Amino acid sequence: MENRMYKMTPKEIVRELDKYIIGQDQAKKSVAIALRNRYRRSLLPDDMREEITPKNILMMGPTGVGKTEIARRLAKLMDAPFVKVEATKFTEVGYVGRDVDSMIRDLTETSIRITKQKRLQEKYNIADEIAEEKIIEAIIPGKKKPSAASGGARSPFDFILGGGFQQQTQQQQTPEKKEEAQGPEVELAREQVRQQLKDGLLEDQFIEIEVKEGSKGNQLDMSNLGSEGMSIAIGNIFGDMAPQKKKKKNIRVKDARKILREEEAQNLIDMDQVIVEALENAEQNGIIFIDEIDKIASGGGYRSGADISREGVQRDILPIVEGSVVNTKHGPVKTDHILFIGAGAFHISKPTDLIPELQGRFPIRVELENLTKEAFVQILTIPENALLKQHKMLLETEGIRVTFTDDAVEEIATMAFLTNEQTENIGARRLHTIMEKLLEDISFNVPDISDDEILIDAEYVKEKFIDRIHADDIDRFIL
Repeated sequence: MENRMYKMTPKEIVRELDKYIIGQDQAKKSVAIALRNRYRRSLLPDDMREEITPKNILMMGPTGVGKTEIARRLAKLMDAPFVKVEATKFTEVGYVGRDVDSMIRDLTETSIRITKQKRLQEKYNIADEIAEEKIIEAIIPGKKKPSAASGGARSPFDFILGGGFQQQTQQQQTPEKKEEAQGPEVELAREQVRQQLKDGLLEDQFIEIEVKEGSKGNQLDMSNLGSEGMSIAIGNIFGDMAPQKKKKKNIRVKDARKILREEEAQNLIDMDQVIVEALENAEQNGIIFIDEIDKIASGGGYRSGADISREGVQRDILPIVEGSVVNTKHGPVKTDHILFIGAGAFHISKPTDLIPELQGRFPIRVELENLTKEAFVQILTIPENALLKQHKMLLETEGIRVTFTDDAVEEIATMAFLTNEQTENIGARRLHTIMEKLLEDISFNVPDISDDEILIDAEYVKEKFIDRIHADDIDRFIL
């Protein structure tokens, strides 16, 4: 499965990431190279391609500096199967949490969802035409189709009963012929309805359609108990022999179009082919982001209790990162060519506290930098989804235009930087806290505010945070 990001040069990938993430150039550079290497590998002959494994990345840096965001944006841009897991969830008390193989199963499910969505997109044009015909049929019924009772579908018990079925079919086929002759006026009316549908004149008209009943509740999934093979579908005991249940719905044309479109597109795709492609996509293009990897690191020397548990989790993760085969309900998945990105603050432990075998599987080390005041200013203003833009647009929905002066932006950045220095350093997340506090009164009083335009300057910001940061505290940070 071809991916647009693979054909981009590392510099182009970094430029794409720059739209959303400020700074951290070294980390962006590393992931861009790792991605480009995947494209290079795909051009090699099969025997050499199997030999080349991805170079996993270990990101180190405090919370809120962009570790998760880099991996998340990368996966979104590439449209590759991406899963984020917390390493700590494998250290739950008594080790009754999900086993480490679950990360591969989650990746497989994500890959199937992505692949299925792509296939559905390809079939939507045909599905739209079929859906339109069904809507016209619901408004002006045309030639009757054989019903389930008249031989359209058979239940598994009809095969057992045998002879009676054939006799019943013959009896019920005769009335059908009477309804086959349709006058030209019906065809003319159907054409008029088709034109009205195209012009959007019937969107709010109610029609009755037949839709498949959802299979929710039929699936008894016991995969969380640790045995993937025990996942069974009670409703599928007879397989395709049992006719799928349908129910009638009375809904508007615009809603009927969506339901019928999805249903028909589903019928047009080959799920077996989707699963084959999805497994290949997960194996070759999958990215697993293991967060909080530092929390499963244990220092050297005497180990007991929690340290043993942490080391046990490391040893469980090791074969998956090294390359092994994990059984999923859709088939076996090889992990040899999945890209793993580990991330952690490493403020208590060090990367060297991980077991040597696991350290060796993360050859690329990237240290992310603490955010400066200048970085905060850029985060507020430069990215496509910049924080100031988000808050402005939210308030504009209520008819309030908020304008931030340049000195107000500087002041917000200063407050975020100083608060991080004085209290806990939570990186860019501090800006969310400050922005919410800053606009709290405006958001609360929004229906009663008479002004359509509100100007926020440095004085307004200082006034809001006068009780949070005192002058003597600020003096300590001025060199």
